[in-house]
Amino acid sequence: MVKLNKAKAIDRLQRALEKIPELKQQEHMSKSFNKWRRDTRVTIEKVFINQPQRVEEFTKVNFWLRVAPVPESEYQVPYIEGLEPAAAVLESMIEEIEEYWEDEHQEPQPPLVRENGPLDTKEVFIVHGRDDEAKETVARFLDRLGLSPVILHEQPNQGRTIIEKFEQHAHVGFALALLTPDDLGALQENKNILKPRARQNVIFEFGYFIGRLGRERVCALTKGDIEIPSDYEGVIYIPLDDSEGWKMKLVKEFKNAGLDVDANRAF
Repeated sequence: MVKLNKAKAIDRLQRALEKIPELKQQEHMSKSFNKWRRDTRVTIEKVFINQPQRVEEFTKVNFWLRVAPVPESEYQVPYIEGLEPAAAVLESMIEEIEEYWEDEHQEPQPPLVRENGPLDTKEVFIVHGRDDEAKETVARFLDRLGLSPVILHEQPNQGRTIIEKFEQHAHVGFALALLTPDDLGALQENKNILKPRARQNVIFEFGYFIGRLGRERVCALTKGDIEIPSDYEGVIYIPLDDSEGWKMKLVKEFKNAGLDVDANRAF
């Protein structure tokens, strides 16, 4: 059995973790939950080869009442409560891989180039919606690291269309997409179940930079229980939490992308 490299191992576990908020909205022992539980167990087996204790850490999480028969409604509480320690186990595994796995399988980063010269590795484009507080918090953090945040509406128009202005300022070394819950949306068949989503311009620009810079130079900061785009496999998602743990995670991504930053200036 071939061991997954660091990036793929994190991605597989992250996808399992991101399904938990949706599972909390479902009934206990649903088909989706049973499939998720089995898929996650298999994922852990593939990530931690010949380490059965890792699988045991997940499988020992209890989702059911261990008492005599009770009304059906009583089973939902331990099911919801069980998803919390399951999430904690997955988060701990992801952090373990981030901290202690070597990057020996990681391919060398290609040079940052564009048609008329090298990209500016000091500039970081901030893709944002309507959450001005999140935008300013991230921008000031970049300032402290010695990087130059690029925010589109702060740049002069010079008679250009929005797309022309966007393309002109997209020659950056890294892009951050702030996925904040600015909109609500739903599937056509579930139109009454609205979920928080990022604005459409954010998703568009997010995808643009993945194509332009490559996934290793694009990172999404998520806020709250927001719907995550399902097509961007391998892209790093970092929760913009109050504990400010996102700062050191972001520093790691900058360093892996070849940006010259000093972690001591993060706080």
